[in-house]
Amino acid sequence: MSSQSVFPSDAVSLVESHLREVPDFPAPGVLFRDITPLIADPQAFKVLIETIAERYRGQVDAVAGLESRGFILGAPLAIEMGVGMLTVRKGGRLPGPVVGVDYDLEYGSARMELQPFTVADGQRVLVIDDVLATGGTANAAFELIERAGGVPTRLCVLIELRELGGRERLAGREVDAVLTY
Repeated sequence: MSSQSVFPSDAVSLVESHLREVPDFPAPGVLFRDITPLIADPQAFKVLIETIAERYRGQVDAVAGLESRGFILGAPLAIEMGVGMLTVRKGGRLPGPVVGVDYDLEYGSARMELQPFTVADGQRVLVIDDVLATGGTANAAFELIERAGGVPTRLCVLIELRELGGRERLAGREVDAVLTY
């Protein structure tokens, strides 16, 4: 783990102490870092949401959660900050009209979509998710928000997996991670 987080050390410790490491999931050789214990602990989850909200309060007009764990983080964060929540979903899961972006994954391709009428012109949007890996999903979210007229200000993730190069793929974008491995 890296200690270069923009978040207070107690927030870093909180997240780290509530992660469950699952070897060989979802495939052999992969170490999955599960945030389920964190969101299952109401006090820890509350402190995390309050800490993230404090970092961005007054800087954004909406939070965009990325399917699906980004929804879990984004909804209470938006409420805590008093802003709206946007949902960036996998293709085919939102009723139209939608804007969509196709992008490549490590082992195939995917599509993300957003309902453009949920984004106001010039709206400053914080994108949130649990993990930054290759950056494909986050990059798609930034593009969708821009196409809808919004201004994605930065990405906030609980965990960044540096060896997968997501930050580099998002060159020129602001990225904040609570933990970096």
